[in-house]
Amino acid sequence: MAGIGPLSEEGLVRLLDHEGRRVEDATYDPYVSHLTMDDLRAFWRDMTLTRAFDLESTSLQRQGELGLWVPALGQEAAQIGSAHATRLPDHIFPSYREHGVLHVKGIDLASIMGMWRGMEHSSWDPTAYGVHTYTLVIGAHAPHAVGYAQAMDWDGLVGSGDPEKDGAVVCYFGDGATSQGDVNEALVFAAVNNAPVVFFIQNNQFAISEPTTRQSKVPLAQRASGVGIPGVRVDGNDVVAVHAVTRWAMEHARSGQGPVVIEALTYRMGAHTTSDDPTRYRTTSDEQYWKDRDPIARLETFLTSADELPEDFKAQVEADGKELARRTRESVKGWQRGPVEQMFDHVYGTPHALVQEEKAWFNRYEASFADQEVAK
Repeated sequence: MAGIGPLSEEGLVRLLDHEGRRVEDATYDPYVSHLTMDDLRAFWRDMTLTRAFDLESTSLQRQGELGLWVPALGQEAAQIGSAHATRLPDHIFPSYREHGVLHVKGIDLASIMGMWRGMEHSSWDPTAYGVHTYTLVIGAHAPHAVGYAQAMDWDGLVGSGDPEKDGAVVCYFGDGATSQGDVNEALVFAAVNNAPVVFFIQNNQFAISEPTTRQSKVPLAQRASGVGIPGVRVDGNDVVAVHAVTRWAMEHARSGQGPVVIEALTYRMGAHTTSDDPTRYRTTSDEQYWKDRDPIARLETFLTSADELPEDFKAQVEADGKELARRTRESVKGWQRGPVEQMFDHVYGTPHALVQEEKAWFNRYEASFADQEVAK
C-alpha cells in the first residue's frame, strides 16, 4: 500500500498477502504453527457469520427497527484473529464495534440488539464471557481496562506460571480514540505499573470522517515507544497475522512482562455509524483498493488454493449466516417496548442512592399525568 506516515506499510507484520499467498516471518510464524486447516476454516466461518449479522443489522436500522448501528464491515479479520488468541481468564474491554469478538467469545449476536434498539444498557453478563459492556464514549473504557488488569496482577492472577490461572486484559479501540486523553492516560498508567493489558487499536483509517493522517504524523503503534512499552503494527486484514501478533502479546502480558500496543491496519468499508455518509470524505477508488483486500476473500483464496474449503462447508456456512440473520431480524421485530422506568435498572451492579432518587422522581412525574386525567 502506498502512503507515508501512519498509512505506510513500514514494519507491518503480514503472513498472508492480499492475494492469499503465505508470507514467512521468522518472528511470528511460531505463534501460528499450532493452527490447523480446521482452525483456519473456523476463522473463515466466524468472519463470514459476523459479516452476515452486520449486514442484517444495518438493514434493520435502515428499516427503523434500530436507533443506531455501528458497522464492522471490513474489520472482521482484526476482530476474529485477535479474539481467538484470548481465553478465560482473560478479560476483554470492547468499544462499540467489536461484534466479531463477541461472537467468538460465545455471546449470541442476536441477543445484543436490545442495546441498539434502546431497550437496555447491555445484553450479556461480563462474568460469564469475560467480555465487558460496550462503551459508546470513545476511549472512556481504556482506564477501566488498565485498572482491571492491575487488579488481576495484585490478586496474583498474572505471571504465576500456571496457564489455567494467568490472564491478561485486551482493550479494543479505534484510531480516533488515540487522540483522547483517557487513552493516553491509560497508556502511561499501564506502562509505569507494568499492567498486563494489550491495547488493540483497530486503525480503520477514519475517526468518523477525520483520516488517520490528520491525527498522527507517525504510525499509531509508535505511541507505545513514547511510554516505554512494545508496539507492533500488523496487517489488520490478515487474520493469520493478527492471530499471531495477538497471541504473542497476550503471552507477554500474562507472563508479567507488561503491556503491549497493537495497531491493526484495516479499513472501515462501511459507514462509521448508520448516521454517517462516508461518500462525503473518501473516494470510490480508495474503497475499491480496500475491497480488493477484503479480509474474508483473502483467507478464502488461501484455503481454496490449498483445496481446503469444500463446497458443502461453504454452503453450510452460508445457511448458518442466513439463519443468524433471520433470528436477529425476528428477535428485533418481536421485542415489545417495556416500561420507561426500566432505564433506571441495572445502571450499577448494586443499588445506587442517586439513581433510586431519580427513579422515584420520574415515577411521581409519570403519575402526575394520570392525576390530571382523573381531575378532568
